[in-house]
Amino acid sequence: MAKHLFDYLQATIKRDWNDPAISDYIEKKTDSYGQLAEQIARWHVLFKNMGIEKGDKIALCGRNSTYWATCFLSTISYGAVAVSILDAFHAESIHYLVKHSDAKLFLVGDQVFKGLDKKAMEQVEAIICQDGSELYYAKNAASEKAFKNWGELFKTAYPKGFTADDVNYPTDNMDDPAVINYTSGSTGDPKGVVLNFRSLSSNVEFGQDRIPNQAGWSMVSMLPLAHMFGLTFEFLYQLAGGCHVNFLGKAPSPQILMKAFSEVHPYMILTVPLVVEKIFKGKIFPAIKKPLVRVLWHIPGINTIIRKKVHQQLMAAFGGQLKYLIIGGAALNREVEKCLKQIKFPYCVGYGMTECGPLLSYTPWDKFKLRSCGQPVDRMQITIDSLDPQKQVGEILVKGDHVLLGYYKNPEATAAIFTSDGWMRTGDLGIIDKEGNVFIRGRNKSMILGPSGQNIYPEEIEDKVNNMPYVLESVLVCRNDKLVALVYPDTAAIEKDGKKVEEEMNLMRVHVNKLLPRFCQVAEVEIVKEEFEKTPKRSIKRYLYK
Repeated sequence: MAKHLFDYLQATIKRDWNDPAISDYIEKKTDSYGQLAEQIARWHVLFKNMGIEKGDKIALCGRNSTYWATCFLSTISYGAVAVSILDAFHAESIHYLVKHSDAKLFLVGDQVFKGLDKKAMEQVEAIICQDGSELYYAKNAASEKAFKNWGELFKTAYPKGFTADDVNYPTDNMDDPAVINYTSGSTGDPKGVVLNFRSLSSNVEFGQDRIPNQAGWSMVSMLPLAHMFGLTFEFLYQLAGGCHVNFLGKAPSPQILMKAFSEVHPYMILTVPLVVEKIFKGKIFPAIKKPLVRVLWHIPGINTIIRKKVHQQLMAAFGGQLKYLIIGGAALNREVEKCLKQIKFPYCVGYGMTECGPLLSYTPWDKFKLRSCGQPVDRMQITIDSLDPQKQVGEILVKGDHVLLGYYKNPEATAAIFTSDGWMRTGDLGIIDKEGNVFIRGRNKSMILGPSGQNIYPEEIEDKVNNMPYVLESVLVCRNDKLVALVYPDTAAIEKDGKKVEEEMNLMRVHVNKLLPRFCQVAEVEIVKEEFEKTPKRSIKRYLYK
């Protein structure tokens, strides 16, 4: 059985009382572990006096910040269920999800609340700004009174002041719901993933055991806290070890991100392939693809010196102290991955999903197998729904402590995600080798059936397209039984080299088809003028493109 995440947090708070815990990087605001614990206690006092009970739902919606983080920890350590809603959702969706979740209280960021209509959320008891500065709405006088007298109520609860001895969070609730995480802003059939403390705690313990960190190490948090990847592995697991987490707030520009890396010196970066691939295409490949360097890259002895220099340049770009570069969300470009291996960079590709809070597989970089996404994590099992899991592609099925309890108020979706013998369907397709390494071949939903019944996995073809010169990103679609590559080209680079976009993209198609079997060759290339629309995790919203 996993160690409860609050066992970690309580120990860290008491040990590192005066050390920095969380910061807003842009605003230069920092809370120590002691200050964080005191703010949690303040929210507990308010919850109690507003009549919030164990198991009640508290919705959270706002940009990443110390306030969001404090509200989340305050909610789950009180015994209430945190309902995390992405601040990028449209107002209509936020209204609907607050209502669908049966939230009794809504803690919202000031920027988000400006676009909302409190009349559309009158089912909640109160709406409060996440920084605690303002009561936006209260259904009854008791809530108004509690907020007005918040300071005095806290002094009454802790007449001698709040100390480390007062920190005591529940650890006997492993099977209780901790989080409802909405995976989309759908107002039709929303899927609120219900995760218990066992799922969160097992993920955190895996991090502490297999990706060890320690007090004093720093982290840049750039993924949304309203998603499980950002919440668990850019926040909860860091605090469990006493690290200092720096929140970037809204989606950062590349300039701000690189500046943050250089100043914070993160020990770990959790990112998506797109970010790494852009760095390679912009900085690394132009240098190592020069004719002379390309030759020297493969000459024993000299190549060691060159590859070491590239390693140092990339390490410097990430702040100089990087121990783990963990990539997830999609397959990494084959050429980029090969180069990372050659320069012995501490990277690996992991595999997870919201429904497992999030981790499913991971292997440390020095044992990581090329093109895989690691081996099943502790307290989890992975199998392939096929007659020959090592060779025949099938749906990836999982079972273990990380798996969701179900989808909130959606019994049909809950029933559909589980097999009759209790395995959870991931919707991903893959194989697993004899050592237990998982290889993802694509999504069930995105798989294309070829003209003679062959399974075509768009992601594998896109990987080859994206590896070609002048291609920034692509999506493969099927139209009238023909494969069409929608391509967002690097128009500026093509024009700078005195070439024509259409001609280069057609040449690209010819080269790609030489690498592909006949049944999955690209028939056409359609040039798109703008970057593809992305999810908050920077994955392309494939369903938008036909």
